[in-house]
Amino acid sequence: MEQPILPLRDAPVLADAATVWFSRRWGIPAESYRESMEQCLRRKAPVPQWYVVRDGGRLLAGAGVIANDFHDRKDLTPNLCALFVEPPWRGRGTAGRLLDFIRRDLGAMGIPRLYLVTDHTAFYERYGWTFLTMVTGDDHLPERMYTAPTLPPASSARVPPDRKCQ
Repeated sequence: MEQPILPLRDAPVLADAATVWFSRRWGIPAESYRESMEQCLRRKAPVPQWYVVRDGGRLLAGAGVIANDFHDRKDLTPNLCALFVEPPWRGRGTAGRLLDFIRRDLGAMGIPRLYLVTDHTAFYERYGWTFLTMVTGDDHLPERMYTAPTLPPASSARVPPDRKCQ
């Protein structure tokens, strides 16, 4: 059974658990995630956004969309970030579903294109992302920048007017 993808803005009760979960997966202080998630919950703009996938009460995957994922190309925005799928759930299509969901969700909010930095060389191409250029991370190391257009909402999934952040 496919687990549902939950935009954090629709499940604010998960914000504390998501903050801790992302912090532990990526080794970034929880306060950084907390601040971004609080901005998401205020719904003032389409970015930032955060998404989680749960199995019962346990988080099994997640990702975010932020303005800049710690690189020198501030013009390449917004950035998909922090994509993580717990090892037992890998290879089941969870990452692909999450990537497509986010592209559709941001498309419904009027965002035409997304970017991401990664050291992967083939993973994202499987899901419609293309290599764009090399960028320099805040750690002064080169990183691969990918891009993908957002997608129209699925015909059966309409975004209510109060969800559009324009």
